[in-house]
Amino acid sequence: MKSKATLKQIAKDLHVSVSTVSKALNDSPEISEQTKAKVQEYAKLKNYKPNVIGLNLKNRKTKTIGVIIPNILNPFFAKVFTGVEKIADEKGYNIITCISNESLEKEVHALEMLSNGTIDGFILSISEEAQKLQEFNHFKQIINEGTPIVMFDRISDEVDCDKVIVDDYESAENAVQHLVKTGCKRIALLSSIDNLSVGKLRAKGFYAGLEKKGAKVDETLVVLTDSTEDFDNKLAKLFADQKIDGVFAVDEHAAVSAMKAAIKKGYKIPEELSIIGFADGVWSKRLTPSMSTVSQHGPEIGEAATKLLIERLESQDDDEQKYKTEVIKTELRQRESTKKI
Repeated sequence: MKSKATLKQIAKDLHVSVSTVSKALNDSPEISEQTKAKVQEYAKLKNYKPNVIGLNLKNRKTKTIGVIIPNILNPFFAKVFTGVEKIADEKGYNIITCISNESLEKEVHALEMLSNGTIDGFILSISEEAQKLQEFNHFKQIINEGTPIVMFDRISDEVDCDKVIVDDYESAENAVQHLVKTGCKRIALLSSIDNLSVGKLRAKGFYAGLEKKGAKVDETLVVLTDSTEDFDNKLAKLFADQKIDGVFAVDEHAAVSAMKAAIKKGYKIPEELSIIGFADGVWSKRLTPSMSTVSQHGPEIGEAATKLLIERLESQDDDEQKYKTEVIKTELRQRESTKKI
């Protein structure tokens, strides 16, 4: 493979200093026009490509953003990434993406690997393991070292940084009230992500929604767990033991599993059982019947997070810029799994 031309090699070939080559390529007035033309022509002949990261390290500006996503298979994170990519491209920033795979160790490694001058700042959602262990010191350390972070979706109140969220609590509250309005009286709460901050907030919103409608929660209809295997076992028992006319599922696995279990049990949807899920993934639309969901508007979250980070990176008075938390409004998308009001 043909080796790339370097400043040192060009300087050696032209019998000038590396500093002269660098200044000539940057059109410095310190270098004569004749020398500039000679160096620039030779660099072009040798197909020299400047190391953008190297050139910008002095200014601590690489025009590159690090994105750390917990789970690449989750359609929500893929949608957020499209928003990040759109704004980064518009603003002239590059993106380096890492997947933590819900691992604290991989999350820490990604932060350490990229915060050595490779990137200007991070956009990330906290891994499942970090939330479970309540371990957030790695984020605080990176911020203290001068690298800004914008958190989205899964955040920590312990970490002072910019954040982009949806109102999980209010969204769940509204979804449950919608079920009540359609006539549901025995509404189940299902979650396979109760170890995550978003899962807990949605569960709290469920309780609040029923309370506002003057209804009490039947705890025998509540399944809260952090394991899909444990969830599947408890869900099977729930449908075997209880009569249900409504389901609010805080995550896509819980929602899809509930619909499959209901159909297997012989429920007519939505005539006998209404279901609302959270997170508007591809399966929600492809199911038969299609599922009503709370849409988080993933691309908008990504766009907002990227704008916040770039605003902080390009701010001239960074010390005085207060941290912001932007709330993206959700939308209840009514499909075939709920009755029309």
